[in-house]
Amino acid sequence: MEFFSTIRVALKALRRNKLRSLLTVLGVVIGVCAVITLVNMGGGAQISIEQAISGLGTNLIVIFPGSVTKGGMRTGYGSVTTLTVEDAHAIQEECFAVQMVTPIVSTAAQVVYQNQNWGTSVFGVSPDYQRIKNWPLEQGEFFTAQDVNAAAKVCILGRTVVEKLFGRQNPVGQVIRVKRIPFRVIGVLTPKGQTAFGQDQDDTVVVPYTTTQKRLVEVTYLSMVMASAVSVDLIDDAQDQIKTLLRQRHSIKEGEDDDFTVRNLADLTAVFSTITGILTLLLGSIASISLIVGGIGIMNIMLVSVTERTKEIGIRMSVGATPRDILLQFLLEAVLLSLMGGSIGVCVGIGLTSAIAYVTGWPSPISLYAIVVSFLFSAGVGIFFGLYPARKASRMNPIEALRYE
Repeated sequence: MEFFSTIRVALKALRRNKLRSLLTVLGVVIGVCAVITLVNMGGGAQISIEQAISGLGTNLIVIFPGSVTKGGMRTGYGSVTTLTVEDAHAIQEECFAVQMVTPIVSTAAQVVYQNQNWGTSVFGVSPDYQRIKNWPLEQGEFFTAQDVNAAAKVCILGRTVVEKLFGRQNPVGQVIRVKRIPFRVIGVLTPKGQTAFGQDQDDTVVVPYTTTQKRLVEVTYLSMVMASAVSVDLIDDAQDQIKTLLRQRHSIKEGEDDDFTVRNLADLTAVFSTITGILTLLLGSIASISLIVGGIGIMNIMLVSVTERTKEIGIRMSVGATPRDILLQFLLEAVLLSLMGGSIGVCVGIGLTSAIAYVTGWPSPISLYAIVVSFLFSAGVGIFFGLYPARKASRMNPIEALRYE
């Protein structure tokens, strides 16, 4: 009962100076709101990057040709043509940690439909490309293994190419020209948008890789090989198996450099996750400074309150209040201010995060961890910055306090 009585006295004291109390609470509100909003937006950024990377493919592994050293000079990706269709088939058959493989032959081309034309990228792939890239069709169907064997003149269009050539017209069944060669459109890929690097994934034409090799670029080598591991846990095993197999097939001796490069997206995801984690921590730390500023405001107001209520403190002591009672009263006032600010700040932070997500379309998960930590931190700020004024009040001499004017 004594504790609740002290709370009532503290609330009554805060109500006597409503505007001052409100302004003090506002500092804590801003601090808590900033922490929650920035941490949530940092989490949203991490999810966006992970979604963008996962959109590139499922358990994706990419094998590039090139990167060899000749005459003391190291060449980069694609500088030599070392990958063949047979390499891709061998990876599929002999690497148990690899689930799917697609050869890729890429080229740039002008595509034409009636009086419309558009410059785009053409990718020659196998039917497994759709599953490796986790890229469903919006319309039509994907080409088959029979189309690959026959080097059929069929194609799948990305959404950007459809908009440039056909507008609102249904492209399925129509005939376009790729490098003056007629291709029948059999499907349209679902929109994927831009990658994390700003590349438009929908600006593409997909055809059988044999068609690209024989009809468009007239080569026997591959631009790259794309593979999918059986599971996330086996990506490293798949990568090691691919390296070992290709070194054997390319007769690369011990100590010699590879004439290919193998990369997986797990490394890329880890790098971006680390970066966004550091940025989120940095933003949260910066925002927490405003909470400390709010705590200083609480200390300032409580010191003013102690000075203004010196005679009241003397009267309470003279009628039996102990230093502990005085300490508890003023400490409770400081904690109540910080808790009210923390509660309002949590609500405003959640609302602001949701509003930003709605306007920008950015994923913004509400972090329970950020809410709990911010709220507890605000309570800690109230205790820390309220303790000194409360101790100052509890150590007053009752006689001197009664004489204070």
